[in-house]
Amino acid sequence: MTTHFDIFLAAPPGLEDVLADEAREAGFANPQAVSGGVTTSGDWPDVWRANLELRGAGRVLARIGSFRAFHLAQLDKRSRKFDWAAFLRPDVPVRVEVTCKESKIYHDRAARQRVETAIRETLGAPIESDAPVRILVRIEDDLVTISLDTSGEPLHRRGHKEAIGKAPMRETLASLFLRQCGYDGTETVVDPMCGSGTFLLEAAERAAGLLPGRSRSFAFEMLANYDADAWQNMRSAIPAGAEGPPRFFGSDRDDGAIRSSTANAKRAGVDALCEFRRAAVSDVMRPAGKTGLVMVNPPYGARIGNRKLLFALYGSFGQVMKDRFSGWRVGMITSDAGLAKSTGLPFKSGPPVSFGGLKVKLYQTGSL
Repeated sequence: MTTHFDIFLAAPPGLEDVLADEAREAGFANPQAVSGGVTTSGDWPDVWRANLELRGAGRVLARIGSFRAFHLAQLDKRSRKFDWAAFLRPDVPVRVEVTCKESKIYHDRAARQRVETAIRETLGAPIESDAPVRILVRIEDDLVTISLDTSGEPLHRRGHKEAIGKAPMRETLASLFLRQCGYDGTETVVDPMCGSGTFLLEAAERAAGLLPGRSRSFAFEMLANYDADAWQNMRSAIPAGAEGPPRFFGSDRDDGAIRSSTANAKRAGVDALCEFRRAAVSDVMRPAGKTGLVMVNPPYGARIGNRKLLFALYGSFGQVMKDRFSGWRVGMITSDAGLAKSTGLPFKSGPPVSFGGLKVKLYQTGSL
């Protein structure tokens, strides 16, 4: 439990620096943004904590070993010498995924078969295509790197948002966008097109100190080195819910969206902090109290809505912000720069981020 190794935190391309900031704030060792995620180092409790605490990570991979292999016979021999029993249980099925890049071993399917056979014959663990434990083998420049996916189900599946609408935003992505807008858990947040409530749930959970992984299980619980008592001790301090008054306000013109967001907030234990009501964008009013953040993910016209008709929606949103939300900051996600411009708000755009097959950007303002 004291051996340190590399840990990889997966992030949407374009938001690696934001996740690195979160990991740094959470006390992980020297997090560095790289393509597709963040690298850090630690031991198994750090892996557990990353799964439990980091709101923006999509997966947590533990890099458990590496060796050189220049041909399949060498891969077979060194895979058989690898200490699989230190990590895997013989009674838990595993699946192996291999990628090859710029190496003498270029046939990923053949390489996967060698590794699978080594695990099955040396450890006895069954190989299944839908196994709960996933082994990732990357062969690049003849270096074989072995990682374990310690998360299992993607980390955006918190276990609370059962009711969703069209094109829902992933919780991990919403959390990173909130952080990119400077949200630190202390402000009021308003979402006038709240859908299933993702932005508000993420903001409210962070404000209440509710950890994102508190309600779910993880693949690392099925590994040989899993310490159930240590894990329960780590989880024991997690609060179960939050108390009001509300300071996270959502509205939507769709009754179904309001029912969904209300139910999701109750499952997440933040219903006392959140208030949802049916309203058109033009009817949204500024909450009483201090200024805060307006965060919105409107239709883009690419998958939902007619783009030509959306200019009026974006224009109305921008006018409401200028008329009623003086002093507030605005963050908006869209794939369409023309629609963003039609708000008339002084937006600055961030890098493109993949979302649902599209490239979206965060457009944000300073205080209006």
